[in-house]
Amino acid sequence: MDDLSLRYEDVKAATERVEGRVRPLAVAPGDDAGTWFALEYLQHTGSFKARGAINFIRSHQEAGTLPEAGVTIASGGNAGLACAWAARAQGVRATVFLPESAPPVKVARLRGYGADVRLSGLEYAEALEACRAYAAGSGALASHAYDHPLIAAGAGTLMEELHQRLPRLDTVVVSVGGGGLFAGVAASAHEHGVRVVAVEPEECRALNAALEAGEVVDVPVRSVAADALGARRVTRLALDAARRYDVRSVLVADEEITRARQDLWDEYRIAVEHAASTALAGLRAYGPADGERVAVVLCGANTDPGDLTRPA
Repeated sequence: MDDLSLRYEDVKAATERVEGRVRPLAVAPGDDAGTWFALEYLQHTGSFKARGAINFIRSHQEAGTLPEAGVTIASGGNAGLACAWAARAQGVRATVFLPESAPPVKVARLRGYGADVRLSGLEYAEALEACRAYAAGSGALASHAYDHPLIAAGAGTLMEELHQRLPRLDTVVVSVGGGGLFAGVAASAHEHGVRVVAVEPEECRALNAALEAGEVVDVPVRSVAADALGARRVTRLALDAARRYDVRSVLVADEEITRARQDLWDEYRIAVEHAASTALAGLRAYGPADGERVAVVLCGANTDPGDLTRPA
């Protein structure tokens, strides 16, 4: 598989590997006509990353390239959860590196999946360096939270299911961190003639900055959604997809993200991470045309709902 581009055939191959091993995507109508929610926060481990993790591990098992030392990954939380869950499901050891700022709820769930959890550094990039050193010394297979074609292809299976459920869809709205979900969704969406709206926090704009610069660049990471969307740089896979396909890049302020998260709770009793509400905030900033059929991917259930207030 080419590490600079993601083909639709890669997503189709991933669909066969994950079939029967992930929860089918549920969809629900929003309040506005033509707007739907893709409820991927109901997925195993609470996020789409379960799809990429299963695809990654099963692909290496099929190829005979999975070492006895198992897999290791650095993560802000959700990718580590997915890797640990998939590893346990396939009988594989998992060692997960997280920044010290990772939410306690995610650390506790990781240990519940039987992973060896190691906290290192204050940001994802520092945890990633520790993970790389561990992989080099132990022989464990290094996975990645988002920057791997097998991970992105697995994430793209979400769009395959969404197209099956909503075949007349015009647009899909996804939040973007490192770009794994975006790249996979974009490859599938393009095949089905669906536009992609890529949403990022204003202070975590790795894809937007790369498009502006014409190349992958480092960006500051400061956002209420940084625990899931706080990548310093987007993948080359994602930048390639954004250039080739009909993609709209949208930025939203933290205040809009927080408001959207509260609205999801008030109006639908959906309790999700700020990464998920970033997509809803992006839908509002994008402003669909009359009659446009849009699906918003709500992904990321690993949150403490204690800060959500009850409606008046």
